[in-house]
Amino acid sequence: QVQLVESGGGSVQAGGSLRLSCSASIRSFSEYVMAWFRQAPGKEREFVAAISWNSICTYYADFVKRRFTITRDNAKNTVYLQMNSLKVEDKAVYYCAADLELSKVRTKTPGYWGQGTQVNVSS
Repeated sequence: QVQLVESGGGSVQAGGSLRLSCSASIRSFSEYVMAWFRQAPGKEREFVAAISWNSICTYYADFVKRRFTITRDNAKNTVYLQMNSLKVEDKAVYYCAADLELSKVRTKTPGYWGQGTQVNVSS
C-alpha cells in the first residue's frame, strides 16, 4: 500500500517562502521518481517539479525555475519543495506524486498521488 502525505502548506504574502514536504510510505522509495504538481481553482493540474531517484536530475516547469527547488532524502522517504519568491499566481493545491518511470510523470499520469496541501499567497 503506497501512501503519500504532504505537509507544509499554508498562507504567505507574495515574496514569501514555504517548504512543502511529502512523506512516502513506499517500499524501495529510492527507486521512484518523485514529483510535485499543483492545481488552481478552475484550472487543470499542472506539473511543477520532479527529481530522479538519485537526485542527479531535476526538472522544473518554466514558471517556477530559479524560485522553487525540489530535493529528496531517501533515508527519510521524503521529498521536499522549497518555494521562494512566491507569487499570487502560485496559489493552488500542491500534490506529491510518485512513479518508477519519468515518462509517467511527464505525462501527468504517475501511479501514486498524495491528497494535496493548500498554498495561499496574498498580495
